[in-house]
Amino acid sequence: MSEQTPEWVVAQRRELVGFLEGLSTEQWNAPTLCDGWRVREVIAHITMPYRYSAPRFVVEMVKSRGNFNKMSNRRALADASEVGEQQLLASLRDNVAHPWKPPGGGFEGALSHDVIHGQDIRVALGDDYVVPEDRLTRVLNGLSPKTVKYFGTDLDGARLRADDRDWTYGAGAEVHGAAQDLLLVLCGRMLPPGHLLGDASSRFTAPFPIR
Repeated sequence: MSEQTPEWVVAQRRELVGFLEGLSTEQWNAPTLCDGWRVREVIAHITMPYRYSAPRFVVEMVKSRGNFNKMSNRRALADASEVGEQQLLASLRDNVAHPWKPPGGGFEGALSHDVIHGQDIRVALGDDYVVPEDRLTRVLNGLSPKTVKYFGTDLDGARLRADDRDWTYGAGAEVHGAAQDLLLVLCGRMLPPGHLLGDASSRFTAPFPIR
């Protein structure tokens, strides 16, 4: 029997559904903070665990020679061109309580996945959504040097400091801003101007949309 999905995961997904329901087709085709992915590719990626059976997942991994990042990028691009935005939205809406968890990540990992990719979309579209404090705390508490290594983020010589909570990461020239924006920095994202401050902020800021 599957574990029951915690309300803090369900609520995060439900809020993203509500946001997506108000987007135009033009916005679904807008770029996000994920390099090369529009909104529709990000949602295709988020919903892949709901739409793919275990055997289908294995087949796709074999096609990508076991490289998950290559597989997820390949399928996000393909699915976004083959599956309509309303179908993608319905997949997310119908699975807000789905018990999917990333391998070894638990439900905290599922929350992180939804928060980060949700912000990839919201920040790129200029939405001022604030991640609820309790959920953001769960995500930040799950961060580690392994996380930074996974995303390939170069934080050498930079110290991240949150303005809205007692949280820092790294050492060196300071970058400060909202904790939820610094989370995106840790995950290798370049943010639009105005989100980050400090001597090293330009390292993690880029004109947007990023082409």
